[in-house]
Amino acid sequence: MFERYHRELLNFLTRQVRDRDTAADLAQESYARVLSVQSSGQAVLDIRALLYRTARNLVIDQHRRTAVRLHDDLHSIPEDQHPPAPQHLQPEEALAAQQVIRAYVATIEALPTRCREAFVLHVFDGLSHAQIAQRMGISVSMVEKHIVRSMVACKLCERRLRAPAVRPLEAKA
Repeated sequence: MFERYHRELLNFLTRQVRDRDTAADLAQESYARVLSVQSSGQAVLDIRALLYRTARNLVIDQHRRTAVRLHDDLHSIPEDQHPPAPQHLQPEEALAAQQVIRAYVATIEALPTRCREAFVLHVFDGLSHAQIAQRMGISVSMVEKHIVRSMVACKLCERRLRAPAVRPLEAKA
């Protein structure tokens, strides 16, 4: 059994845990458990299936133990020293990202209908200028003009977003 399935099982486990040494340990434990079942007198119809099921269960157990350790480690850190959430999950960053998206959507929606259609087909659907021209029934030159106009509008939107906020002049007392 060992000679027949060892390399195959080891490769399977290595893909699962991404560590050859851990995979070797799990393979050894899998063999020990299957041999224990066989020596207990239970009928085993498919050794390979039992071996893989045992190995898969051991991988799941290991992932659970790792998750518990990680959870326990986080709880052992004083609350004022917890690592901050990733930058993209910070509320201010999420709000800023939503505002940027809304600004771009508003810019695209403000484009003339045919211009917007050509832009969407090019940027979001990935169509070539010739494909857009054929679909819209216009010349390739007109498609290029629509796309350039749209890109200019998006660049202006980007500049407005990057410009520092201008505060209104305070009224003099």
